[in-house]
Order: sequence, then structure tokens, then C-alpha cells
Amino acid sequence: MEPAGSNFPGVQYNDKKVEKGSGELMLMKNFPSFINEDSSQQEVREYLKSVSNNERVKKPQFHAVISTKFREHTKEELTSIAENFMDELGYGKQPFIVVFHNDTENNHTHIVSTRVNKQTGKKINDSYEKLKAQQALSRTMDKLYGLSTQEQIEKLLGYRYSSLKHLELLLERNGFRLSSNRNDEGVLDILKNGAWEKSINAAELNFSSQKKDSRAWQLKAILLKYKELYSCKVFRIEDHRAQEGVLPEEKHNENWKAKIEFESELQKKLRDVFGIDVVFHYKESEPPLKEDGNKKTESSTAATQPFGYTLIDHKTGSIYKGSEIIKMNELFEFTSDVIDKRLFESLKDYNIADEAAKQVLLKHLKRQNPDHIPKDFMLFETKKRKNKEIFGSVKSEVKGYLKTQNAKDVHIIKSEDGKFYAIHSKLHYVGELEQLIGEKDYQRFLNPAEKGQQVSETQNEALAKELNRSINDLIFQFSRSSGGSGKDPGEEERKKRRKKRK
Repeated sequence: MEPAGSNFPGVQYNDKKVEKGSGELMLMKNFPSFINEDSSQQEVREYLKSVSNNERVKKPQFHAVISTKFREHTKEELTSIAENFMDELGYGKQPFIVVFHNDTENNHTHIVSTRVNKQTGKKINDSYEKLKAQQALSRTMDKLYGLSTQEQIEKLLGYRYSSLKHLELLLERNGFRLSSNRNDEGVLDILKNGAWEKSINAAELNFSSQKKDSRAWQLKAILLKYKELYSCKVFRIEDHRAQEGVLPEEKHNENWKAKIEFESELQKKLRDVFGIDVVFHYKESEPPLKEDGNKKTESSTAATQPFGYTLIDHKTGSIYKGSEIIKMNELFEFTSDVIDKRLFESLKDYNIADEAAKQVLLKHLKRQNPDHIPKDFMLFETKKRKNKEIFGSVKSEVKGYLKTQNAKDVHIIKSEDGKFYAIHSKLHYVGELEQLIGEKDYQRFLNPAEKGQQVSETQNEALAKELNRSINDLIFQFSRSSGGSGKDPGEEERKKRRKKRK
């Protein structure tokens, strides 16, 4: 995060999240015993200010965010990552707090600390801190999850590729970038998130020509079979996040172009089932002119179409020129449809089990934004299920919604065949309502009138029992007052008088 003033506003920001229920304090480390979870945010800020007492450091606050893709990591896992990350970055002995936030689609934690060394009172070296942070996070993930960046790179360099372009494409698809070394023309640098990871000698790269081998014939058979089973309609995905992340907005570049990808259901299935990655190649054309009265102006959308494609076969570690397997236009149908990548990534994370669930989700999206409805072929069916934690949260919130009608992320949608589905827009869940709340509650949901009638009948039964009890009590009292004979006491008195007269 951008550096802030000496008053440590990051503490106040996170405390407000906790107060609203969208944040949770997960860790306070290296604070004295009198500063703990029960301390006010003002006390925490005052302590950080006291250990940051260095007039030469105008902006001592350190504020970072570690975010995972949607719900891939839990709050406990993110807290462990944050703690280890601070060690790797050189802030492990500094006082810092870790606050988990659940107010966005992505689980994330905020870390707030001070850049003034608690022991020496001097500023911690923050030169190239963003690059250092990426490297620290890579080491952290390697330590906790065994995701070694170096092992990834070595594996990719072991693929069979016929050109430097193929290698560059392979690395890019796996989150790396190939760059020329500034000091040596014969050396290439491999970067990840802008941070250097490895240098390789260009002359030592082992290029191999990919001719039609037995695997190529297998790939062709797979492509021809699966094109009949899944949609081959290709659409464009535009990623605007790099531009949107530039602040302030005045710094936005008018000539900046979105990052473009092409996708189809067929591509997804080939990746998931066979480890075959289909990558399209395109050239950004000049924006076509459109009529505007008597003027001709540039259209906001450039006409972009792929001119070829590459197949990356991860199963055998080989890269093929697509046209040598099967002609591109024989396999794919290109459309002019476009979708934003942020929305597309969200839609891919939904558990769309079948066609009915897909249509329900489309119906929901139409209600939310009628002007930007994804096409049917942009939603892919998947058999993946949400984990127990997410499923439990969905169940709880759906049941709460049915009682209070108050939950902004829960939506109840009726399908074409009359079934009701629940959609949780933040947790990316879509499923039948009955499976979430059970058959009994589902029947009550379907028949609210009968539910009210049942309550009324129950109340009538209770009233009848109470009335019978009252009558029995009266009879009992009447029986006791007559000595248990059930006769009129006045009649008995008259009989006694008649006996005396005789």
C-alpha cells in the first residue's frame, strides 16, 4: 500500500472493518504485554508512534495486503503466510498486526507495522521494497507449500520448443516473463512479478523441431472428438485491471490497451482433462472508423481476430504449431463477443453442475446488469464442489435470508422447470435450495399458506385442551363442595328438616 502519515491510519482503517463485522484481528506480534487484543486502536497507534520516533522518517507506516484468488486460502492460512512473509521481508521482529478482511470476493489480510527499527530507532531499508516483497512472498510460499519457483522454471526449460517465441509463450502462460539482460546480450533473464528469478545463456537453449510424431496424431484425434462434445465458440477476454490500478485517475493513459486473451469451453476441457493449453496469436489492428454525423471517428473497440494458435502439451512437455495438427478455422468458431476478465474469473469460480444451474445463473446476471449479460457459451459447466467451509457459510446465510429477507449476497431464483435455486454472489455458489435447507423447510418455503394454517390448527387444539381442562376443574370443584355425592346441598338440608317435623 502507498505510504501514509505518521499517525498510522492503517490501524484505524482496519479497526473500522472489525467494528463493521467485515474484519477480524488475527495476530498481534512483538507488542508489549500492555498492548493486546483488548487495547483500543488509539492505544495501538500511540505505541507504534512511540517506537517510530524518528524525525527523519516522515511516513513510518508499513501497510501491505496479501490476497488470494477468491477463497483458495483460509483466514488461518493467510495469517500464517503473512507472519512468514514479514520474517522474509526483514520485519519479523517489528510490532505488527494482521487483520483478515472478508468484504470482497477475495480473502485477504492487511498487515500494519512501522518502518522504524524498534531496536535501533533507524529506518529499515525500503529501497525496491515492492520487488523485495514479491521475492519474500515467493520464498514464503515455497517454505509453506513447496511451491519452488526455481523448480518451476527448471521444469519449463525442460520442455521441447522449436523457437524462442515458443519458450517466451510457455513462460508467460506460467506467470514468468523473458527479458534481455541489460549487461550481456547473450543472456536472458526470467522475471516473476517484476522480480529477477534466474538468468540463462541464450546459446545454451536446446531448440528441437516438432514434426508430426505419434503424439501429434493423438492430439488431432482428441481435438476432433472433443469439438463435437463442447462449444467451440471463441470469445475475447479483456483485462483492464492494470489501467484501473493506476491512481490517481489523471495518470491513466488514453492510448493504453487492455490485455487480451481468447477462450472457449473446448479450450477449458482440453486443459482440465488432457493438460493441453491452446494459445491464440493475434495482432492488434487499428480501430475501425465509425460514422458520427458528417465525421468519422475511431471506434472504441478494435477489430481483433487470431491469425494462428499454438498447442502446449503439458503431459509430454512439448509445444506444437497448431496448424500442423489441425487448421484453426476447422476447429474453432470465432465470435465478436467480449467479456471483462474480472467478471469472467468470477463466473469460472461458480460450481455450475448442469445446464439448469447455468440458466439460473444467467437469469440472475440479467437481473443484476441487463446491459452486460454474458452469452450462454461463456459459462462453463464444472463438476467441482465448494469446500465444507464455504458450503457451511452458504447454508447458514441462505437460512438467515429466508427468515429475515436481509442478505445482500443471497439471491433466490426460480428455474424454468419450477425448482428454486440459491445463488451466493460473493462465495460464487449456485445450487438447489432444497439441498441447502432440507426437504421439510423447502416444503414450508413452497407453501407458506399451509404453514400458517398449521399454526392456526395447533393453536385451536391448545385452546380446546385448555377449555376441557377448565370444565373438568369446574366439575371437580362442584364435586368437592357437595361432599362428593354430586347432589344438591339445599335438597339435603330440606330432607333433614322434614325428618325433625315428623
